[in-house]
Amino acid sequence: MDFLTIVLGLLFALTLIQAFRSISTRGKNLPPGPTPLPIIGNLHLLGDQPHKSLAKLAKTYGPIMCLRFGSINTVVITSSAMAKEVLQKQDLAFSSRHIPNAIHAHNQFKYSVVWLPVASTWRSLRKILNSNMFSGNRLDANQHLRVRKVQELITYCRKNSQAGEAVDIGRAAFRTSLNLLSNTIFSKDLTDPFSDSAKEFKDLVWNVMVEAGKPNLVDFFPVLEKLDPLGIRRRMTIHFGKIIELFGGLINERLKRRMSDNSKNSDVLDVLLDTSQENPEEIDRVHIERLCLDLFVAGTDTTSSTLEWAMAETLKNPATMKKAKAELEEVIGKGKVLEEADVSRLPYLRCMVKEALRIHPPVPFLIPRRVEQDVEVSGYTVPKNSQVLVNAWAIGRDPTLWENPLEFKPERFMESELDIRGRDFELIPFGAGRRICPGLPLAIRMVPVMLGSLVNSFDWKLEGGISPKDLDMEEKFGITLQKANPLRAVPTPL
Repeated sequence: MDFLTIVLGLLFALTLIQAFRSISTRGKNLPPGPTPLPIIGNLHLLGDQPHKSLAKLAKTYGPIMCLRFGSINTVVITSSAMAKEVLQKQDLAFSSRHIPNAIHAHNQFKYSVVWLPVASTWRSLRKILNSNMFSGNRLDANQHLRVRKVQELITYCRKNSQAGEAVDIGRAAFRTSLNLLSNTIFSKDLTDPFSDSAKEFKDLVWNVMVEAGKPNLVDFFPVLEKLDPLGIRRRMTIHFGKIIELFGGLINERLKRRMSDNSKNSDVLDVLLDTSQENPEEIDRVHIERLCLDLFVAGTDTTSSTLEWAMAETLKNPATMKKAKAELEEVIGKGKVLEEADVSRLPYLRCMVKEALRIHPPVPFLIPRRVEQDVEVSGYTVPKNSQVLVNAWAIGRDPTLWENPLEFKPERFMESELDIRGRDFELIPFGAGRRICPGLPLAIRMVPVMLGSLVNSFDWKLEGGISPKDLDMEEKFGITLQKANPLRAVPTPL
């Protein structure tokens, strides 16, 4: 069969699928939206910054709109009121995930707490995560690990300072986050905390995030699944395979040691292995490996990009930097590394983190939902099998909610009760409802300590003598929203 015959066959199949979709939604009161073109639907409207394109379209079509991306019906939510309807009032109806084809690599979607449907397996894994890793008691017990990792970050910056070299803030924060997780789970570093050498594992996790963030034709045209035309699932299979193999080796090493000397580390891996022995139907070896994969992929890039944006906004706004330094000097003393207990006494620092999360949410579209049946929202029908996107980026910049929304103004939170824990839908960087990010308790401990320690330990100048007002703040769209050009700044010790 020649290439032209394959293409013509696919086009015919796509036309049939779209005709069927049109028939299945006919007569339903769909949310408003732009008229789709044949085959591609509204894909031409996305561009390379979909969060911005869809926010702009929402100004025309409203806070709930319906588009078609290829053969996939997509409903986009762009207001806090609609987000509350979807994520709280009708949370269960919207709790399933729309699974990207890349996550089919190694059948990750069948084991992952991120992608599993809300059912018994998901509940068991979520409960294990909440009680054994992200509970207050467990986080308190592991505080010494986070202190050590932040100290290592400051030591790395000091080393660069002595050499007069700039620090790539995002990469340094990524390394810190990765080693924090690896020490919490495995009681060891998985990358060199002081340099970019021995960085294979770090690059593996980085590569997974890059592939997961790429637009994939198969996600818009599932009929192409077997072809995998962009090779994203194939590359993801390689990356996932290497990470799973590495975790498998660490688990084997631990099991061998437990058998030989009956010793335990009381880290997360030992707790998971104990749980597996006691209740093998609740969590098994494969689930442990895949839970680790979830944690490393979801917990490193989001933390590092949040810190990078917060530092970028602080450097771009000298008045913010001045206020932050004054508060830190008064409360804990100039030049000191923060401890977590200090954060409660640093209201301006907490507001800086909130403001960074408002204007630069780590995941611009909360991880896509999917409806299993027709669901009514605000008088409109969200048709069965639709993908549902909540544009957290647009909500955080909504001028009806925020005065001067594009300005970085931590002061806006000083007299505000708004919180980031999923109760206030004007500010939902971690989502809300039963699918809220399980790592939120760790993130809200880690980011302020890292940011405050960097600000309080050094004066910073942008690389190349760039003035703060000229700092490039362009975004690069992906599964996380990163700076298009990494933040590089030279530290001077205080």
